[in-house]
Amino acid sequence: RSPPNPHQPQGPDMYSRATLLLAVAGAADAFLATSPALRPSSSPALCTSGRLATRAAPASAVLGLKAQKVDDKTEVREYFNAEGFNRWSKIYSESDDVNEVQKFIRSGHQETIDKVLTWIDDDQTAARGDSFCDAGCGVGSLAIPLAEMGGKVSASDISSAMAGEAAKRAESLDLKGSATFETADLESLSGKYDTVTCIDVLIHYPTEKMDDMVGHLCGLAEKRFIISFAPYTIFYAALKWVGSLAPGPSKATRAYLHAEEDVVAALKKRGFKLQRTEMTATNFYFSRLLEAVKE
Repeated sequence: RSPPNPHQPQGPDMYSRATLLLAVAGAADAFLATSPALRPSSSPALCTSGRLATRAAPASAVLGLKAQKVDDKTEVREYFNAEGFNRWSKIYSESDDVNEVQKFIRSGHQETIDKVLTWIDDDQTAARGDSFCDAGCGVGSLAIPLAEMGGKVSASDISSAMAGEAAKRAESLDLKGSATFETADLESLSGKYDTVTCIDVLIHYPTEKMDDMVGHLCGLAEKRFIISFAPYTIFYAALKWVGSLAPGPSKATRAYLHAEEDVVAALKKRGFKLQRTEMTATNFYFSRLLEAVKE
């Protein structure tokens, strides 16, 4: 387990700081959505719109009421093949056409990616040519560096636009290993890989589907599974709901939080134990990162 960072707040204080800022961002985005003059016309919406959306869970989810059934998979696919792709391909790039909040999201996501790459560099698994499955690869932020390190990477995303952009970015690079990109949802993935990674994707899967999804991905991993997710706290859920009360149109996919103990239990059920953990908590982005190895 990675030692705590003495310069980073730990425990509830860390979550409180991050979640308070996220709630404020949700309200700010909703306000800006109703005030076009205050928002650059060419800029994507704030962090309530997309892969790490800070849009609040429906009030029914917070208050325990019966929520309307939605097809999350279709919603995510359509979003990331359209406006979501335009937004997040800019965030996950060096484009200057992003606002300050999106810069925080970019740096937070990259920090999570860098932590994964550090783990893999430390054990030299990519350098020796291990196989990797990057589930929900986005524009290749993790898959491409893994291939550059020497890994044999099979990457996929539910969005054909995202997978296509990732392939395009990889084309011009001299990869020490290899990388293939395909359009596929997590449920349809098959094969066996030394390591399976799933970074910042679980936010699109509701609680009742999380266990099966983790189980399916564990079934693809011969040695190791690395996953990140937005951890659930009552305080965070409440703040997200408060943020949702601000006026403004819906521009995001639904964002689901997961209790860390539930994710760990799902891993243990499939014969995996925690090896290392990390937490990334920057302004407007937070993500819990787990590395689990097969027992």
